[in-house]
Amino acid sequence: MNNGASRARLCGLVIFAGAFLSPGIVPRQAKAQPNPRSSFPGRRVGGGTRGECSSRVVLHLVPESSVYAPATSADLAVVLGPAVRPAPLKLTFRAKNGELSTRTLPPSAAGLTLLRIPPLRTVTEWESSYVCKSGGDVAASADPLNFIETTFPPALSLLLPSATASDSSVQTILRSLRASCGESVPTLATLAGFGLDDLVTEDWPASLPVRCPA
Repeated sequence: MNNGASRARLCGLVIFAGAFLSPGIVPRQAKAQPNPRSSFPGRRVGGGTRGECSSRVVLHLVPESSVYAPATSADLAVVLGPAVRPAPLKLTFRAKNGELSTRTLPPSAAGLTLLRIPPLRTVTEWESSYVCKSGGDVAASADPLNFIETTFPPALSLLLPSATASDSSVQTILRSLRASCGESVPTLATLAGFGLDDLVTEDWPASLPVRCPA
């Protein structure tokens, strides 16, 4: 092989190697996944601004970030605000693995409901919203199938299977509330524990009954 052919071959190898190692071709490392505790766009407070039913407040008693890991007992707490004509409350749980479950609580006056869910196996979105009648938020029918959901912001939280120290204070409060099943707790003091006491108006009762459905 003559010197000219050797030089051409060497140049070709250099060009090939340079292209392979160039920043545009080297496979990029997978981007770091965002921390759901700081990036989840949740909201502890649900309810709209119009309509008797859809404007009713619903609260998730979770940290301010709306991200929470329940204790092994898997207690969750939701607060229903005051209403003249209560509507059912629909709870939806959407797991990251695609599993979906729902539960509907019957119409009830203002109060606090404790829910015991199965231990979480994966990240799960928890959404709570009232099931309001179409056509103007009229009174609840005796037939729950007669309801049609309206559009308004639900309470939305992210539930995690692994707890951290930031979840312990909420877990402690929920354990104390579980001990008050069938009784009542002071409204202002209970919501103040979550920084939500500013939502209490003169329409709220002084105390909230603690409901613990099976």
